[in-house]
Amino acid sequence: MTVHRAERAELLGLPADVAPRLLGGVLTTLVDGEEVAVRLTEVEAYHGLGTGDVHDAGSHARMGRTARNATMWGEPGHLYVYLSHGIHSCVNVVCGPDGEAGGILLRGGEIVRGEQIATRRRMARGVVRAPRDLARGPGRLGDAVGLRHPQHDGIDAVDGMELAGAVARLDLPDRPVEAVAGPRVGVAGTAGTSAFPWRFWIPGDPTVSAFRAGRGAAV
Repeated sequence: MTVHRAERAELLGLPADVAPRLLGGVLTTLVDGEEVAVRLTEVEAYHGLGTGDVHDAGSHARMGRTARNATMWGEPGHLYVYLSHGIHSCVNVVCGPDGEAGGILLRGGEIVRGEQIATRRRMARGVVRAPRDLARGPGRLGDAVGLRHPQHDGIDAVDGMELAGAVARLDLPDRPVEAVAGPRVGVAGTAGTSAFPWRFWIPGDPTVSAFRAGRGAAV
């Protein structure tokens, strides 16, 4: 599959519309001189307050702009990097019109360059059972590509400007890939049910993470 460098215009739609277009794309990072590239196989869309016509109670921006989620309200193509459970830095691609909050969580992928670097980073967190697990899940993916909160929050993956010793680049597939949609992983309440089929993945790909329902989310 061929890819091309992402343009901001391609990321101006609502997150739920843009998210499946990221599948088969590649996020490449150069952190402290070490390059890792991950082919994206699983993503989730999140809308902020006032974005689209359905309130997304599962979004970090559901109540409006805060210091934590400010990047989500900015220019498309930047990466919203947040800390999960005080340990893992998770990576989102900001999308939607400037001034409206939207993010696409990178939930899973296949390391296609820099496997040894990704393995070393992941082993610092725990045991790596198989290559497919290096970026299987958003916390593992964030660890593998080396982007960290807070220093890399807001890094531009379109222009490729350096931030805190890191450069990021997002490439999108020239043609859409086959995708499956379903409820998001671990999201509580209605926002984690089939009413929000905003998780998208490449069917049969071994790097897609396992589904887990959130609290009170009867799928």
